[in-house]
Amino acid sequence: MSKFRVLVSDPISEQGLQALIDSPLVDLDLKTDLTPAELREIIGDYDALLVRSQTKVTAELLEAGKNLRAIGRAGVGVDNIDVPAATRHGVVVINAPDGNTISTCEHTFAMMMAMARKIPQAHMKLKNGTWDRKSFVGVELNHKTLGVLGFGRIGSEVAKRAKAFGMDVLAYDPFLTRERAESLGVRMSTVDEIVEGSDFITVHTPLTKDTKHLLSRDQFARMRDGVRILNCARGGIIDEKALAEALENGKVAAAALDVFEEEPPVGNPLIEMDTVVVTPHLGASTEEAQINVAIDVAKELLNILQGLPFRNAVNLPSLSNDTLRTLEPYLTLAEKLGTLAANLAVDSVRKIEIGIYGSLSEQQTEPLTRSFLKGMLSYYHGDEVNYVNAPFLAEQSQIQLKETKASRHDTYTELLKVTVVTENTTITVAGTHKASLGSRIVQIGEFKVDLEPQGTLLLAENRDQPGMIGKVGTILGVNGVNIDSMKVGKLENGIALMVLAVDRAPDEETRRSIEALEGIFSVRDVTL
Repeated sequence: MSKFRVLVSDPISEQGLQALIDSPLVDLDLKTDLTPAELREIIGDYDALLVRSQTKVTAELLEAGKNLRAIGRAGVGVDNIDVPAATRHGVVVINAPDGNTISTCEHTFAMMMAMARKIPQAHMKLKNGTWDRKSFVGVELNHKTLGVLGFGRIGSEVAKRAKAFGMDVLAYDPFLTRERAESLGVRMSTVDEIVEGSDFITVHTPLTKDTKHLLSRDQFARMRDGVRILNCARGGIIDEKALAEALENGKVAAAALDVFEEEPPVGNPLIEMDTVVVTPHLGASTEEAQINVAIDVAKELLNILQGLPFRNAVNLPSLSNDTLRTLEPYLTLAEKLGTLAANLAVDSVRKIEIGIYGSLSEQQTEPLTRSFLKGMLSYYHGDEVNYVNAPFLAEQSQIQLKETKASRHDTYTELLKVTVVTENTTITVAGTHKASLGSRIVQIGEFKVDLEPQGTLLLAENRDQPGMIGKVGTILGVNGVNIDSMKVGKLENGIALMVLAVDRAPDEETRRSIEALEGIFSVRDVTL
């Protein structure tokens, strides 16, 4: 039996590659100084490619990789890999989202301690020859309240350590259940409760449309005087201008930042403030984390090559050409329905029921479920979600998942219908696909609609009365938001759903102006 050939094209420690080195099934080549042309010339001889951030895996490289079955990225981000092209070629792309969990958690706690006890400032003054104890009186963590915004892998590890330091922990995450919160000894809270009731606040969410500037001027104004802020997650979750103002006026006593909206943060006033502890994006920069991500990817590559189960693929596992041809439009539709459902859910998701109707039900439908879950969970957890680990993450969040099939539907030849049950609401979204019209969203909640699932949509639930569309349109026009198209769904009780396709999402002030209109019940914008 011939061995699998694996190429490592970026520098990776031998310890991280040990699983591949030790395997009798693998011939491993380390060639880390190849030009793009040299790499294209030899890639056709390999079954798998292992990279970090240096190698650019382009469509041209994938075209040349006739035997490639898998690409491993020893890290989280896959910006240097053309994932759509890899999918078209049937190449599985994997990453290592778990390898830096402890590293980032520990860095967060190191930053918290350094900020609380003013260690960097005292260090520099003593290094410069001044013995000054009076200027650096700190605060204890014991009996303080820590608010954790984002309670995934890293957030929950931070909470465990905070509990050991005698802190009370408030935790927010859209998928956090009361049972899990109680098992970890934290209080399940809302964003507002954390903002208003914490002595320390740390953020551990991905950067998405809804988490950008999650902490901004309004939130800082409602915080306790002397609050301390940490960000070791993503630049942009905290409004840096608003944070600088809050530090200047004393509302915020101190901040600790490992990440910034622009990196490197040239000219950023936060860098110059004595009350701010900063590091240059070091959350994952430990020897162990760098080794762990390589170990994770090496093991996953070995599993893929041997046909064993694997977890961390960022694209769909390979399907037969016939199955892919049938499912392809519905895979995209399912993911967008997931994004739509996530936008409409306002509290913790408990149960998801996915209904597949018509001839679609005769196909291999598991990829549709995975696509929906990826769309929904990515809204909250960002890049860590992929098509392979989405069911695992749903299970981890204690979401009940049910799939039903029926060979016929009363209205549509084929239909994908999903009902999401949260703690307090039930949300239904549905879509179909026709060769002549393309994919369409045909149901949002109780409302029957007919929408193209793309671009930015403004959803306004309102009383069905004359003039509503004109009033909303006027506010959008005054604020520079252009309406491309409009659809309306109506119920017999006089309630309507106005759906406007717009050229950009309205800002917070514009949205509030629409919400203030008499007869408007709710306003949401969704980007699909």
